[in-house]
Amino acid sequence: MGSTSDPIYPLRAHLVRMLDWDEAHVGFDKAVAGLPPDRRGARPAGFDRSPWQLLEHMRIAQEDILDFCVNDRYVHRRKWPDDYWPAAPAPPGAGAWDASIAAFKADREKLKELARDERIPLFSTVPTGSGQQTYLRALLLVLDHNSYHLGQLIAVRRALGRWP
Repeated sequence: MGSTSDPIYPLRAHLVRMLDWDEAHVGFDKAVAGLPPDRRGARPAGFDRSPWQLLEHMRIAQEDILDFCVNDRYVHRRKWPDDYWPAAPAPPGAGAWDASIAAFKADREKLKELARDERIPLFSTVPTGSGQQTYLRALLLVLDHNSYHLGQLIAVRRALGRWP
Protein backbone atom coordinates (compact mmCIF):
# COMPACT_ATOMS: atom_id res chain seq x y z
CA MET A 1 0.00 0.00 0.00
CA GLY A 2 1.10 3.54 -0.48
CA SER A 3 2.87 5.87 1.82
CA THR A 4 1.27 7.00 5.04
CA SER A 5 2.33 10.51 3.98
CA ASP A 6 -0.27 10.32 1.18
CA PRO A 7 -3.04 12.64 2.47
CA ILE A 8 -5.73 10.19 1.42
CA TYR A 9 -3.90 7.04 2.55
CA PRO A 10 -6.57 6.31 5.20
CA LEU A 11 -9.30 6.47 2.55
CA ARG A 12 -7.34 4.22 0.19
CA ALA A 13 -6.67 1.71 2.97
CA HIS A 14 -10.34 1.67 3.96
CA LEU A 15 -11.50 1.13 0.38
CA VAL A 16 -9.13 -1.82 0.02
CA ARG A 17 -10.43 -3.36 3.26
CA MET A 18 -14.04 -2.82 2.21
CA LEU A 19 -13.62 -4.61 -1.10
CA ASP A 20 -13.40 -7.90 0.76
CA TRP A 21 -14.75 -6.75 4.07
CA ASP A 22 -16.40 -9.26 6.30
CA GLU A 23 -16.08 -7.36 9.56
CA ALA A 24 -19.54 -5.80 9.54
CA HIS A 25 -21.31 -8.34 7.34
CA VAL A 26 -20.76 -11.58 5.47
CA GLY A 27 -18.11 -11.29 2.78
CA PHE A 28 -18.24 -12.58 -0.77
CA ASP A 29 -16.09 -15.65 -0.12
CA LYS A 30 -18.41 -16.98 2.58
CA ALA A 31 -21.56 -16.05 0.64
CA VAL A 32 -20.60 -18.21 -2.35
CA ALA A 33 -18.91 -21.08 -0.49
CA GLY A 34 -20.39 -24.52 -0.16
CA LEU A 35 -23.52 -24.16 -2.29
CA PRO A 36 -24.21 -27.54 -3.91
CA PRO A 37 -24.27 -27.55 -7.72
CA ASP A 38 -27.91 -28.67 -7.81
CA ARG A 39 -29.00 -25.53 -5.89
CA ARG A 40 -27.04 -22.93 -7.88
CA GLY A 41 -29.82 -22.53 -10.46
CA ALA A 42 -32.73 -22.80 -8.04
CA ARG A 43 -35.19 -19.93 -7.58
CA PRO A 44 -37.05 -20.23 -4.30
CA ALA A 45 -40.62 -18.97 -4.03
CA GLY A 46 -40.73 -15.19 -3.75
CA PHE A 47 -37.36 -14.64 -5.42
CA ASP A 48 -36.76 -13.54 -9.01
CA ARG A 49 -33.14 -14.65 -9.23
CA SER A 50 -31.15 -17.79 -8.58
CA PRO A 51 -27.77 -17.87 -6.82
CA TRP A 52 -26.12 -18.26 -10.24
CA GLN A 53 -27.86 -15.21 -11.66
CA LEU A 54 -26.87 -13.10 -8.65
CA LEU A 55 -23.24 -14.27 -8.74
CA GLU A 56 -22.88 -13.77 -12.46
CA HIS A 57 -24.59 -10.37 -12.34
CA MET A 58 -22.15 -9.22 -9.66
CA ARG A 59 -19.22 -10.46 -11.73
CA ILE A 60 -20.42 -8.78 -14.92
CA ALA A 61 -21.17 -5.45 -13.25
CA GLN A 62 -17.89 -5.40 -11.33
CA GLU A 63 -15.95 -6.30 -14.49
CA ASP A 64 -17.68 -3.51 -16.40
CA ILE A 65 -16.91 -0.89 -13.75
CA LEU A 66 -13.28 -2.03 -13.57
CA ASP A 67 -13.00 -1.83 -17.36
CA PHE A 68 -14.50 1.66 -17.24
CA CYS A 69 -11.76 2.69 -14.78
CA VAL A 70 -8.72 1.13 -16.42
CA ASN A 71 -9.45 0.96 -20.14
CA ASP A 72 -8.68 4.29 -21.80
CA ARG A 73 -10.72 3.12 -24.81
CA TYR A 74 -13.75 2.05 -22.79
CA VAL A 75 -17.10 2.51 -24.52
CA HIS A 76 -20.30 1.57 -22.76
CA ARG A 77 -21.84 -1.05 -25.04
CA ARG A 78 -23.86 -3.18 -22.66
CA LYS A 79 -27.62 -2.92 -22.76
CA TRP A 80 -29.42 -2.69 -19.42
CA PRO A 81 -30.63 -5.05 -18.09
CA ASP A 82 -30.15 -7.81 -20.67
CA ASP A 83 -26.36 -7.71 -20.85
CA TYR A 84 -25.91 -7.60 -17.06
CA TRP A 85 -28.01 -10.61 -16.07
CA PRO A 86 -27.68 -14.19 -17.31
CA ALA A 87 -30.97 -15.32 -18.81
CA ALA A 88 -30.73 -18.91 -17.64
CA PRO A 89 -31.15 -19.53 -13.91
CA ALA A 90 -28.47 -22.25 -13.83
CA PRO A 91 -24.78 -22.10 -14.73
CA PRO A 92 -24.16 -23.12 -18.36
CA GLY A 93 -21.68 -25.83 -17.44
CA ALA A 94 -20.00 -27.66 -14.60
CA GLY A 95 -17.13 -25.17 -14.28
CA ALA A 96 -19.09 -21.95 -14.75
CA TRP A 97 -19.77 -21.33 -11.04
CA ASP A 98 -16.11 -21.67 -10.06
CA ALA A 99 -14.96 -19.66 -13.09
CA SER A 100 -17.33 -16.83 -12.20
CA ILE A 101 -16.06 -16.80 -8.60
CA ALA A 102 -12.43 -16.79 -9.78
CA ALA A 103 -13.07 -13.95 -12.24
CA PHE A 104 -14.90 -11.93 -9.57
CA LYS A 105 -12.00 -12.36 -7.15
CA ALA A 106 -9.41 -11.46 -9.80
CA ASP A 107 -11.27 -8.28 -10.70
CA ARG A 108 -11.70 -7.48 -7.00
CA GLU A 109 -7.91 -7.68 -6.62
CA LYS A 110 -7.48 -5.29 -9.56
CA LEU A 111 -9.91 -2.86 -7.94
CA LYS A 112 -7.90 -3.07 -4.73
CA GLU A 113 -4.75 -2.28 -6.72
CA LEU A 114 -6.53 0.70 -8.26
CA ALA A 115 -7.55 1.95 -4.80
CA ARG A 116 -3.97 1.57 -3.52
CA ASP A 117 -2.31 3.29 -6.49
CA GLU A 118 -1.25 6.77 -5.41
CA ARG A 119 -0.83 7.73 -9.08
CA ILE A 120 -4.61 7.45 -9.49
CA PRO A 121 -6.31 10.62 -8.25
CA LEU A 122 -9.43 9.16 -6.64
CA PHE A 123 -11.33 12.43 -6.80
CA SER A 124 -10.72 13.02 -10.50
CA THR A 125 -13.02 12.00 -13.33
CA VAL A 126 -12.27 8.67 -14.99
CA PRO A 127 -10.84 9.59 -18.45
CA THR A 128 -13.71 7.94 -20.32
CA GLY A 129 -16.28 9.23 -17.84
CA SER A 130 -18.07 12.51 -17.48
CA GLY A 131 -19.23 14.81 -14.74
CA GLN A 132 -19.06 13.14 -11.36
CA GLN A 133 -17.82 9.77 -12.65
CA THR A 134 -14.70 9.73 -10.49
CA TYR A 135 -12.52 6.80 -9.53
CA LEU A 136 -13.84 7.11 -5.98
CA ARG A 137 -17.43 7.01 -7.20
CA ALA A 138 -16.68 3.90 -9.25
CA LEU A 139 -15.13 2.12 -6.26
CA LEU A 140 -18.04 3.11 -4.02
CA LEU A 141 -20.48 1.94 -6.68
CA VAL A 142 -18.82 -1.49 -6.73
CA LEU A 143 -18.91 -1.67 -2.93
CA ASP A 144 -22.56 -0.65 -2.74
CA HIS A 145 -23.66 -2.89 -5.60
CA ASN A 146 -21.83 -5.94 -4.31
CA SER A 147 -23.14 -5.46 -0.76
CA TYR A 148 -26.70 -5.23 -2.00
CA HIS A 149 -26.52 -8.37 -4.10
CA LEU A 150 -24.57 -10.32 -1.46
CA GLY A 151 -27.50 -9.69 0.85
CA GLN A 152 -29.83 -11.01 -1.81
CA LEU A 153 -27.64 -14.07 -2.35
CA ILE A 154 -27.71 -14.88 1.36
CA ALA A 155 -31.50 -14.42 1.47
CA VAL A 156 -31.90 -16.78 -1.51
CA ARG A 157 -29.62 -19.34 0.13
CA ARG A 158 -31.62 -19.13 3.35
CA ALA A 159 -34.85 -19.64 1.40
CA LEU A 160 -33.26 -22.68 -0.23
CA GLY A 161 -32.23 -24.04 3.17
CA ARG A 162 -28.59 -23.81 2.11
CA TRP A 163 -27.15 -21.19 4.41
CA PRO A 164 -24.69 -22.24 7.13
